[in-house]
Amino acid sequence: MRVAFYAPLKPPASLTPSGDRLIARLLMAGLESSGNQVHLASRFRSYDRHGDARRQARIKLIGERIADRLIRRYRAMSAVKNPQLWFTYHLFFKAPDWIGPRVSQALGIPYVVAEASFAPKQVDGPWAIGTQAVVETLAMADLVIGMSVGDAECVRPLLSSPDLYAELRPFIDVEPFVAAHQKREAHRRALSQRLGLDMDDTWLLTVAMMRHGDKVESYQILGRALESMMIASWRLLVVGSGPATADVETALSGCGSRVLWLGECEHDRLPAIYAACDAFLWPAVKETPGMCFLEAQAAGIPVVGGRAGGVPSVVSDGETGFLTAPANATDFRAATARLIDDNNLRRLMGRAAARRMAERHTVVAAGNALNQMLGNLVA
Repeated sequence: MRVAFYAPLKPPASLTPSGDRLIARLLMAGLESSGNQVHLASRFRSYDRHGDARRQARIKLIGERIADRLIRRYRAMSAVKNPQLWFTYHLFFKAPDWIGPRVSQALGIPYVVAEASFAPKQVDGPWAIGTQAVVETLAMADLVIGMSVGDAECVRPLLSSPDLYAELRPFIDVEPFVAAHQKREAHRRALSQRLGLDMDDTWLLTVAMMRHGDKVESYQILGRALESMMIASWRLLVVGSGPATADVETALSGCGSRVLWLGECEHDRLPAIYAACDAFLWPAVKETPGMCFLEAQAAGIPVVGGRAGGVPSVVSDGETGFLTAPANATDFRAATARLIDDNNLRRLMGRAAARRMAERHTVVAAGNALNQMLGNLVA
């Protein structure tokens, strides 16, 4: 299948790291892994941060012009080279798709969206133009693939049929994490030497951006949970940075020198850090599962997370880690204490986590699932 891929929020070729860029790249890799020919149709960003109606109108005009150029280009190509399907990743009111629907209708090919959201309160708000575009786009979509828990409730009613909504399990490229797990002891020794860590202590890990709001609340819960366990021999490694760094430092101040601040790390450095640690912790207040839970488990370490949002979809409670009551520091503390106190339990859960990831959440597994979803759309 020949697929035209587009990500209006952030193109996969962007130089700025982000979760959106990573997922766009993973989706392209997943499609390619199952034998499809995928090309990036456009790098145009339709994102409007501030709700400026004039800017949105200008973005719309530019997007339509790009679409018209693509239509002319595709029509000039041989039929055997034209895209057979258009695939857009991440559609929402701040970054609508002004290109894909126009091209799809002109070429008579299926239009598919992965991860779409609709915010009813924005219908008459500052992003009204983008919101209306999302409504119209979803109405003509041939398939919408859900990737975040909670989106379906608002998105499904906008589709021409509720049957046009499917869900895709979260996934990552597990290979770097599997490779790191196989060299766990070497990575642990190297990190011990670099950071002055005692090899016999339990190393806990958190990987999260430091933003105001839900992120800070998660750090606060983490801090309250850990500061009541100062007798046990543990250290907390924190990977992340952001505008709320000072608030995060305050949230974890009760843990004193047990916290090591690693700052922002390049993604290719993360597998070794995950694999060297003993458990991953993140309360995940009001969050989708995020890549961190997948990455930690792929690296063979158990996790503790809040039982909310999409976290239960990627963590098997009692098998690959523990799910705790949402935003509950006491429950989070109890689950963390069990992992700190029981080396054998950590090993068993870590193995189960790695096995589950290899079976359910790989690029190849996602590619096969996507092919099943898309196969019926292309004659």
